[in-house]
Amino acid sequence: MPFTPDELEYYASQNLGRLATVAPDGQPQANPVSFRVNTETGTIDIGGHNLTASKKFRNVTKHDQVAFVVDDLISTQPWNVRGIEVRGRAEALTDAQPPHPYFGTAMIRIHPKRIITWGLGGDAAQRGRDV
Repeated sequence: MPFTPDELEYYASQNLGRLATVAPDGQPQANPVSFRVNTETGTIDIGGHNLTASKKFRNVTKHDQVAFVVDDLISTQPWNVRGIEVRGRAEALTDAQPPHPYFGTAMIRIHPKRIITWGLGGDAAQRGRDV
């Protein structure tokens, strides 16, 4: 499992993330997405209705490098943010078992290669590690 207990706890408290993909022409695209951490595979699974018709799904079929960010703002006085960025390889699945009723059978599965966190756990400093 590439995620720490603090990261898993944080993911469980969040509902949306942002997925950045690369289009065939090299242009970046970022979208809000629903997700779940798949503890069996150690991946982030992105889902939703009619996912195969989306540009992000088509992008992943052509270029498998992605970034996924979940973050939030705890307060502005003082400024207090926390979050996780995962960089890795994604695969576009068309016959996945949906983990939630709002996921269809299509899914984008992210295999982490680098995880960067900030504001999580006892140490609020930014930390990054290769997995």
